[in-house]
Amino acid sequence: MSDKKIPLAGVIGCPVAHSKSPQLQRHWLTTLGIAGHYVPMHVEPDDLEGVIRSLPKAGFVGANVTIPHKEAVMKIADKVTDRAKLMGAANTMIFRSDGSILADNTDGYGFIKNLQQGAPDWQPADGPAAVLGAGGACRAVVASLIESGIPEILLTNRTRERADQLQQEFGKRIRVVDWVQAGNIIEEAALVVNTTSLGMVGNPRLRVPLDGLKPEMVVTDLIYTPLKTDLLQTAEDVGCTVVDGLGMLLHQAVPGFERWFGQRPEVDTATRAAAIR
Repeated sequence: MSDKKIPLAGVIGCPVAHSKSPQLQRHWLTTLGIAGHYVPMHVEPDDLEGVIRSLPKAGFVGANVTIPHKEAVMKIADKVTDRAKLMGAANTMIFRSDGSILADNTDGYGFIKNLQQGAPDWQPADGPAAVLGAGGACRAVVASLIESGIPEILLTNRTRERADQLQQEFGKRIRVVDWVQAGNIIEEAALVVNTTSLGMVGNPRLRVPLDGLKPEMVVTDLIYTPLKTDLLQTAEDVGCTVVDGLGMLLHQAVPGFERWFGQRPEVDTATRAAAIR
C-alpha cells in the first residue's frame, strides 16, 4: 500500500450546494488522472477561521471561497496577493507546505481569459468598454480591463455612489455615467459588459436600452444562469460577438487547480459540458 497523501481541495461558502465548482474540478481530476478530491463545504461565518485552520491538517492543499466569505478570508490568510488586495476579496486559497495560507483572487484572470477565448478578435485598443454595475464582480472586471490596456471604461450603476467610489480607486480611465444614461454609453463602446445580477434566473430583467448595439461590438454577461441572457440574445440578433458568463467561472478555476494538483487543466468543450450537466 502507498503511504502517499491524496491531495484534497474544496469550495467554502454559505450556502454552497448551488456551486458548480465540484463537478468542474472533479471533471479535471478524472480527465487528468489525478488521485485527488474536491468537495463542497457549507461553513457558517462564525466557524470560518476554525475550519480553515483545520483543513491543512486534514490533507487539504487549498480551497475556493465563495459568498459570503471572500472578504473575511483575507484577514485569516498569512499572505494576500496584490491582486486580491486590489479586488478587496479573495476566491482562492493555497495551503503551503510550511503551514502558511495564501489568499488570491483569480476572477479578473478568468474574465479576461473568457473574453479572449470567446472573442479572439477583440483587442483592448478597439475602444471603450461600457460596464454595467459596480458591485464585487465589477472590481475584477475593471481591474483586468485596465491592466489589459483598455483606453476608457464607461461605468454606470443604479447607485451612482458605488461607481464613483470605483472611479476614485481605479483612476481617470473610468468615466462614471448615471444609470439613466446606460443606453447612451453602449453606443460609444466597443465592448459591453454586464456585471449586475439583472437578467439572472429569479431576478428582474436588465431594463437598459440596447438599440445602440452594433454588429462590430463584443457583448459579454457575467451571468451564466441562463447561459444566454436577454442581453446576449439581443446582441446576437444584432450580429455582435457574444460571450456568456460560464467561461469566466471555468477560467478563474484554472490557476487554483494547477497550484493544488500540479497540472494545468484546459477549458474546452468537454469542460463546459461538465460544468452545466
